[in-house]
Amino acid sequence: MNKGITKRDISHKRHGIVLLVTLVLLVVLATLGYTLTSRVSADRHRKQYIIDYSKARYGCDSAVKYTLATLEEIDTQLISRPNEPDFSDLFALDEIGYQALVEQWQNQSDQTKNNRRISEADKTDDINNPDDTYSYYSLDSMVIRGPYGPPWPLATEPAEFEIGSVKVRIEIEDENAKYPLGWALLNYPELIPETEAGLVTFCEMAGLDAERIESLRVELNTIAEIKPFKLDFKPITTVTRTPVIQTRTRGTVRKSSTGRATARPRVSRKVITVPVQISEQTTHFSRLFHSSLIDTEALARPNEMTGTRKESALKYMGTWGSRQVNINTAPRHVLEAAFIFGGDEVKIAEEIIQRRRIEPFTDIADLKNALGSYSDQITKCEPYITMRSSLFTIKITAISGVAKASSVIAIRKEGANVTRIALINS
Repeated sequence: MNKGITKRDISHKRHGIVLLVTLVLLVVLATLGYTLTSRVSADRHRKQYIIDYSKARYGCDSAVKYTLATLEEIDTQLISRPNEPDFSDLFALDEIGYQALVEQWQNQSDQTKNNRRISEADKTDDINNPDDTYSYYSLDSMVIRGPYGPPWPLATEPAEFEIGSVKVRIEIEDENAKYPLGWALLNYPELIPETEAGLVTFCEMAGLDAERIESLRVELNTIAEIKPFKLDFKPITTVTRTPVIQTRTRGTVRKSSTGRATARPRVSRKVITVPVQISEQTTHFSRLFHSSLIDTEALARPNEMTGTRKESALKYMGTWGSRQVNINTAPRHVLEAAFIFGGDEVKIAEEIIQRRRIEPFTDIADLKNALGSYSDQITKCEPYITMRSSLFTIKITAISGVAKASSVIAIRKEGANVTRIALINS
């Protein structure tokens, strides 16, 4: 028999409602607390990032000033690498292939050292001498060196130091060791087959597919419509005529046959030298190649990235308006793109790679003497090659906390003379 709702039931319901309201309030307060805490934390991180970035930017700018002030003292010297693998084909190796090459090199090196140790032991007739120790390099410590000693394309050992709490790293890269992107813009009808073949050869060996090659070709055509890329320069003489303002001073005004007063304009001539024209072209194309006209993000996507190795097409592209390739420092696919202008590029590139490991080439005469059977082809390629680099990029990275600031400087260095071409901050 139902006796209805009792006072006790009503009391229990009231307690339940109070408990429910309390729980809702606790959830709301917890949400508000979490939101407030998140905002305070985000604001703190934002302020800390601004402080860290300011420190990193200051460290980077200080490193830029230091580097530019000491560039005259930097002397890039090529080294001999007769018993080491060449850096030319590393771009095409995955991690397994790279480790196999290093391991093969280690085995050859160990065998050579072991033979030398036995030979020296034979002289002392004490091959079991416990003091006759011999050290072997571990696989991880062996690095395939570039033409200057550090891994390609570095021209010097990276410099690392600290400015307060900021860690700074300075790297100098050889731009003449890379494929000059301006070659694809050469507007010489007789060279169209070679420029096209050179671009495709480079891009395919650098791992770009047909779609990306076509996209790059369209981007370069857009730049070519803005400004042509030149290889040949001649001094240009400009003539400026400045009208002379007449003054009615007795004896200074000449009369023409019509009886009117005339004044002869002043003529000034200015000669624009070849080095100045080259420098101006380099500056212009440095800006164009680093503008939104080129999709550098797509070119920078790595086709191989393991450990410290990061291979991409952009790594091998000269995007600072360079005109020549240094045959002593360029990898195989860049060499082939350069010698395609003369023919037999595959054979010539292989000969250069094998010979420069022992001793770098000094000039064109030295190259022709070493590769006598390809003298005619080399003559055709003279405008595109050099034996000493003059165009370099300096990459400076400064890190403070979680913030990073970087600067890239393009310079032309010929002996002690240093000219800054461009500076990009990020």
